Amino acid sequence: MPDTPAVPAARPTPTAPAPLSAEDGKLVVLARGARGRVAAVEGAAVRDQDGRTYAAASVALPSLTLTALQLAVASAVAAGASRLEAAAVVTEASTLDGAGHAAVRDLAADAPIHVAAPDGTVLGTVTQ
Repeated sequence: MPDTPAVPAARPTPTAPAPLSAEDGKLVVLARGARGRVAAVEGAAVRDQDGRTYAAASVALPSLTLTALQLAVASAVAAGASRLEAAAVVTEASTLDGAGHAAVRDLAADAPIHVAAPDGTVLGTVTQ
């Protein structure tokens, strides 16, 4: 089995919220929908280089645990995405999980990752 890079343990803290573009607002709506459909801990959505969107909810099985953002990124990659333009996570946490952050950064060093509360209120954006 190949060595896998260590996932950063840091939980990046979003900066102050700023108005979202219509396209980034759509990501928050998609993330909320993914979370709500299965009553998951979190939902996420990403937009790729072609404007396609992918939404996912967190997965917690005895043999597999993925954050919503990891699964959304994996779905994008499985569909052929090579770059991400933006991402959104809907969660009750006030910070972004390190594993999801690392997954986005694998495809985009500077894509904004918007963190929103379950009601859709944007708490802030991670840009690093």
